[in-house]
Amino acid sequence: MQTKRKAAFKEAAQKSNGYMSVRELEELQEKHYSEAMRFMDNAKECLEKAQKDGNYYRDTKYVKMACGTAYSGVLTGLDGYLALKGIRTDKKVRKTIEYYQYNLAKLDKKMLDHLIGAYNILHLSGYYDGIQNVNVVKEGFVEAKTLIDKIKPAGLNGYEVLTG
Repeated sequence: MQTKRKAAFKEAAQKSNGYMSVRELEELQEKHYSEAMRFMDNAKECLEKAQKDGNYYRDTKYVKMACGTAYSGVLTGLDGYLALKGIRTDKKVRKTIEYYQYNLAKLDKKMLDHLIGAYNILHLSGYYDGIQNVNVVKEGFVEAKTLIDKIKPAGLNGYEVLTG
């Protein structure tokens, strides 16, 4: 497993025109993963404040905050994934959903499906509309976890999806 990872990092370094060493790529991976996980942990805390009542959350404000925060974690993870794949962007330019869709379509169609799911559930239904259905929000968090786990460094324990 370790040799596959190093080979992937060497390939990414070559794609990025050799600007990054294997060690720098590992640090980049760790940085983006830990930051994405921090967003997800904060999102879980927000959802706890939303107070579940059966299959629905009571407080839309906290659902919106949680979904927006989780979606930010997704984007942070995707930025790391794309950087590891050698796709460089200007940090000063705001990236759109189309930017992520375009690049994921070239790299990994399954990840693209998860991104579309996370975008629709977390960003549109959760953040903008404030959907209060517990199961829908939970599925959005599952989509987020799937995307973020793509950059999970070897040997790290990950985020646990919402239960019940």
